[in-house]
Amino acid sequence: QVGRFDPWKDPLGVIDAYRIVKSEIPGVQLLMIGSMAKDDPEGWRWFEQTARHAGDDPDIHFLTDLVGVGPLEVNVFQRESDVAIAKSLREGFGLIVSESLWKGVPVVGGNVTGIALQIENGRHGFLVSSVTEAAERTVQLLRDEKSRNAMGKAGRERVRTHFLITRYVRDYLRLFAETSRGV
Repeated sequence: QVGRFDPWKDPLGVIDAYRIVKSEIPGVQLLMIGSMAKDDPEGWRWFEQTARHAGDDPDIHFLTDLVGVGPLEVNVFQRESDVAIAKSLREGFGLIVSESLWKGVPVVGGNVTGIALQIENGRHGFLVSSVTEAAERTVQLLRDEKSRNAMGKAGRERVRTHFLITRYVRDYLRLFAETSRGV
């Protein structure tokens, strides 16, 4: 999961889902990457609470911008992930979802407005409403490489056709052409 440490990103639920996944796929690891603002005490409290919730599990890894993890590193981690998790309880557009899809990684995301806008359930990943459902869908993707790859490919195409600026430029050019022809 990539995102701030706050209650709306549901980092505790992500860890709970990971634990269910790990009971079925023992070698799985969870990477949680977040940016930390030095002037955001709530973010720090959520980071600490999340780290405590993770306990001493050696397969849960926390990385932040404060330890040298920037956009380049996030890009690499996203590309090397088998599944991206965006289990938000509330979310606007959620750029992380499109970033993962663009990199061919299917997303298990919270069934909330901004994420649902980007993911067609079962085609580019899965929309989930509970910890158990997040775990089940993650296990499904991890066990089925063919479906995982197909969803990743479909996700990249979805981003290309719906969310890249080139799509909007094409739409504007079409609008200008139609307007100039009097259509």
